[in-house]
Parts: sequence; C-alpha cells; structure tokens
Amino acid sequence: MTTAMLLTMLVFFAFSISVAVSIGTASVVGIAVDGSTMLFTAKEIFNSINKFPLAAIPFFILAGNLMESGGISNRLVDFAKSLVGGIRGGLAATCVLTCLIFAAVSGSSVATTFAIGSILIPALVRHGYSSGFAASLQATSAELGVVIPPSIPMILYGVSAEVSIGELFTAGFGPGLFIGITLMTFAVLYSRYKGYGMNDRQGRMPVLAASKRAFWALLMPAIILGGIYGGIFTPTEASVIAVFYALIVGVFVYRETGLSDLKAVLKKSVRSSAVVMFIIANAGLFSYMITRAGIPDMIGAYLTDVLDSPALFLLGVNAALFVIGMFIETSASIIVLAPILAPVAVSFGVDPVHFGIIMVVNLALGMITPPFGVNLFAACTVAKISLDKMVPRLLPFVLVVVICLMVITYVPQLSLFLRDLAYH
Repeated sequence: MTTAMLLTMLVFFAFSISVAVSIGTASVVGIAVDGSTMLFTAKEIFNSINKFPLAAIPFFILAGNLMESGGISNRLVDFAKSLVGGIRGGLAATCVLTCLIFAAVSGSSVATTFAIGSILIPALVRHGYSSGFAASLQATSAELGVVIPPSIPMILYGVSAEVSIGELFTAGFGPGLFIGITLMTFAVLYSRYKGYGMNDRQGRMPVLAASKRAFWALLMPAIILGGIYGGIFTPTEASVIAVFYALIVGVFVYRETGLSDLKAVLKKSVRSSAVVMFIIANAGLFSYMITRAGIPDMIGAYLTDVLDSPALFLLGVNAALFVIGMFIETSASIIVLAPILAPVAVSFGVDPVHFGIIMVVNLALGMITPPFGVNLFAACTVAKISLDKMVPRLLPFVLVVVICLMVITYVPQLSLFLRDLAYH
C-alpha cells in the first residue's frame, strides 16, 4: 500500500500535477490496493475539514483582501515609512515593517505579498532599487505573515498536533519580531552596500500626520490581538471580527471600498479559500492513510535510533523540512507531517509549542525557495519580472532567514518566554 501511494505521488509530481490532487489520488490508490472500502475517502476528507478552528482561514483571507481594497494597506505603508523611511535604505525597511504590521491581521503571506507588494515594489523601483531586489525583499518580508500571529499555518499545526492555538499565537511573537528586526537591519545594510536608497526620504510624511491618517488601520491589529490575548474572543472568532472591522473601515470610514467592489473581493477570497481547504481535505486523507500504514511509528523509531540527542534531532528535522518545503505547499506539509513529527519531538523533550514554531518558520522558507515558492510567483507577478531575474537577489534573504531559524531552534526561550508568562 505504502509503495503504491509513494509511486503514484511521485509520478503525479513528475507531471507537475498539483500537490493536493497528487496526494489525494495517492490516498485513493492506497485504499484500493489495501482492499478497503472507498467510503474511507469521503469520511476522512470530511473529518479533515470538519474542525471549528479551520473556519478562521477563509475569514482571515477575506479580511486581508478587504484591507487591500479599503485603503488600509496604503495607510499602513505611509505609517511605516514615517517611522523608518528617513534613513538611507529606509524604504526597504519600510517594506519589512509594513509586512510585520499587516501580518498581524491577515495571517497569510500570499495575501501580504499582493496587498503590500502592489504598493511597495513599484515604489522601490522608482527610488532606484532593482526590480529583482524589490521582489525578493517583498517575498521574504511577506513570510512574516505566517510567523506573526494570527497565522493560518499555526492554526493548521495546532489542529493537526492537538496543541493550543492560543499558546502558538503567543509564542509566535518573539520569533516574528526577531526575524522582522533582522530583515530590516540586513535590508538597510545591503541597500547601502549596493548604493540603493539615495532618495528614500522623498514623500515621507511626518510621524504624527501618518499616525493620525492610519489611526483606524493601526487600531485593527490592536483590537484583534488584544481580544485574543485578553480572552474576549477565540482566534476563530477574531477572524470574523477582522472581516467586519475591515469592511466597516473600508466602506464607511475611508470610503475606498464601494458596494460594487465587494463582489470582486468576495470572489477572490472564495477562490483562495477553496484552494487552501482542498489541500487540507486531501492532506487529511493522506495523513490518515500513512498513519494507518504505521509510517509515523517507523519514522519515530528510526529518528530515535539515528539521532540520539534533541540537538541532532532538531538539526535533522530542520534539514528535512527545508527540502520538503521547497517542493510541497506549506499547509499540506504541516497537516501531513505535524502528527508524525510532533510526538517524536515530545519524546526528545522538545516543547510541542516550540516545535510548532520551528515547523512553521522552516516550512515558510518553502514559500521563498524555488521551484514551488508561492511568494516568489506572487512577487514576480506584481513586479512583472521572470523568476530567473529574482533568484540571485533572493539568496542572501534566504540565508538570513535560515540563520534566524537556527537561533529560534536552539534558543527556545525566544519562543516560549511570552507563552510561559501568559499561560504558566
């Protein structure tokens, strides 16, 4: 059964068939070879998506699209530029800081790429930055969308590994801020090294004026995150509140979203949500089949025998996840691998919340690494350049995130300090 599933999946991958269809078909083949009833297919697909926390995914996607159409994204960019745009290389730092703020509501790196990239990539190019650098910076900065809570991959990990989503959200702040600050520092230094950013001060608003203009936009993450950590509502309920807030601000306060625009926003959100939920459904069926075949137990036993310390285990897992993330979509990887690896991590004494942050950060790298990095394609689309022009500029950013990942992996208190403070 396992061999048939693996061969089916590899053949489908070779023909560039989508991951969701590949693993779903491989699961069906596995059921047929095993001689089991096909009723398992419908049952496990339904069970995979019949989970209340998953309702947050389409709402956060819709909230991100409403923020883009309602003028919230523009105001966040102006606010970030007023804070860090006054130095040479400040526009590059503005890109990172804006993504950091936007990620605190959208929970999606692809949504962040389109919403912020459509504003900042053309601005960076106008100010003398190369289009390859601008696209690479935007794609990497948008990765913060899955590290800074609320985060869709964290929700998926929490559901798959049966870990508190609230604790994961709290733990994500430290690593998210660490990656953000590191990226801003690198972006400024690299810009100066390359001679970029000579005119970054142009068009910069005073901090007070930008803060006043962006007041309602900045209030949004404060309400969402404050409500979650204050125990007023759950992360799933927060996603609905984010939608209503973005709708009210965009339509009635900023008046940049008309009723005629809502159809396009809803259509775009439905498409994105359907893709994610289709991946989750098929990945859930695949996860059920490999668990039934005893693969998690075999992997756990193998890792325990070969990697005889927590440090080596984490190093081996990071190396494996980095390669996997290059070829398999983040959501599918988390849903398939979290139930397998999380129990093994716990057996090595690794906190499951800390391990979740490691998985999310590592697999998020897959969004900015060829050949299947979704952020790369999104950034290329916005920048109107081919992937080959972007990759050479991308490598330094990947290296920076890899270094951050190693620090997050071996300094657990960076992730667990706030969690322990809030929950223990």
